[in-house]
Amino acid sequence: MNAVLFDLDNTLYHPGLNLFALIDVRINGFMLEIAGIPADEVDGLRKRYWHDYGATLQGLIRHHNIDPESYLDYVHDVDVTARLRPDQILQQNLAKLQIPCYIFTNGSRQHAERVLLALGIAEQFAQIFDIRIAAYQPKPNPEPYHGVLQSLGIPARECIMIEDCSANLNQARTLGMKTILVQDGKKVPGFNLQVDTAAAAAEAVWQWTQKPESLRVSPETRLKGV
Repeated sequence: MNAVLFDLDNTLYHPGLNLFALIDVRINGFMLEIAGIPADEVDGLRKRYWHDYGATLQGLIRHHNIDPESYLDYVHDVDVTARLRPDQILQQNLAKLQIPCYIFTNGSRQHAERVLLALGIAEQFAQIFDIRIAAYQPKPNPEPYHGVLQSLGIPARECIMIEDCSANLNQARTLGMKTILVQDGKKVPGFNLQVDTAAAAAEAVWQWTQKPESLRVSPETRLKGV
């Protein structure tokens, strides 16, 4: 393996910390205040755009002629330190890895930088690939995956992708990447591994580098958080 691709929000930190709830409020605010969408249409349009395009942003670009950079600045203008604290276990597990790690997110680079700083892991990542990698096309559309692979100059089979979203991992698996789902609760079949935390995912990758057969497991295999 030559690259470990980590999703950002709800992957590097537990979704129970509710950071994304702050972003949700900002998305609604942008639709109301900047795009001028009536309040009674906001929820329905968000669901429709998410279903049709994978992200609210694409729907707003296509149907409301908004400036995507203004959107990214507005919706990510949240205080991440109100919800996030340094994660020493994640930092330690990432530091052990000899494979370069990258962020691959549907958010913005600036938001990713703030999250990484809040978690105390900014130095563990070689590069951030954000929503701009493929003209604001989000995962799980194939274009951003191809953009990342082209930028790295490696084939998909040399990557491991770590995500909380099954749909995004399905695309990675289709392209030939190894996949680790970060999600507690019910087991989800179809991936190389399912873990509870990003720290456990990093530990699993390290174990794989020491003993490659450790990641060739049943889709039902689950590693508890460390």
